[in-house]
Amino acid sequence: MDLDHDACYRAIQTRDPRFDGRLFIGVKTTGIYCRPICPARTPRRENVAFYPTAAAAQEAGFRPCLRCRPEISPDLAAWRGTSNTVSRALALIESGALDAANVEGLAERLGLGERQLRRLFRQHLGASPIAVAQTRRVLLAKQLVHDTGLSMTQVALASGFGSVRRFNETFRQLFGRPPMSLRRGRPAEVAGDDAAGVTVVLAYRPPYDWEAMLAFLAARAIPGVETISNGRYARALPLAKRAAC
Repeated sequence: MDLDHDACYRAIQTRDPRFDGRLFIGVKTTGIYCRPICPARTPRRENVAFYPTAAAAQEAGFRPCLRCRPEISPDLAAWRGTSNTVSRALALIESGALDAANVEGLAERLGLGERQLRRLFRQHLGASPIAVAQTRRVLLAKQLVHDTGLSMTQVALASGFGSVRRFNETFRQLFGRPPMSLRRGRPAEVAGDDAAGVTVVLAYRPPYDWEAMLAFLAARAIPGVETISNGRYARALPLAKRAAC
């Protein structure tokens, strides 16, 4: 993908939130990739490379920033391309299609050849299907480690790792430390147990008209499923044969 270097560099100089989730910055001197809004000092122009997705940055050898946390950038879960085929493939990957299968099997489900699927991913996302799946898995795990009190075993299984050992190995290779170390120094209410539920922070790209969104949702709320009150939106979901909000 063609990312204008000057325009992208201006975006990170001003920490423009409109570009958050739309590009990622690889810092060659540190080996880290960041969001445009990262509060760290802006690196020199010659020391940065720009990527359209987190997967492309990670495939290029960069690791996620612990400060700006690329895993919570807006639209990261979708990584929407301009191709309907890529969008369908991303939806399948999001549901775990590559956790226990290969790219050839994914391509067959989409009705095209493996080589063509790889070409489309390179064209629209700047990364291979495997890189996208691996990045999704690692960043989801990183978010669960940061934002929940789930055990490392629960985090590993929830994010699609086949085993806790593989989960630990991946984190050590990528971050040079065990996943549990990312929890140190967090507030007690975040780092505590998950008896009261799991809280996950959803990022957004400002400006965001929450009042207008609430009005839209309220006019279309499904009785018994969705509720809107006191500036909050809630939706009931089936969970282990019970309803939860």
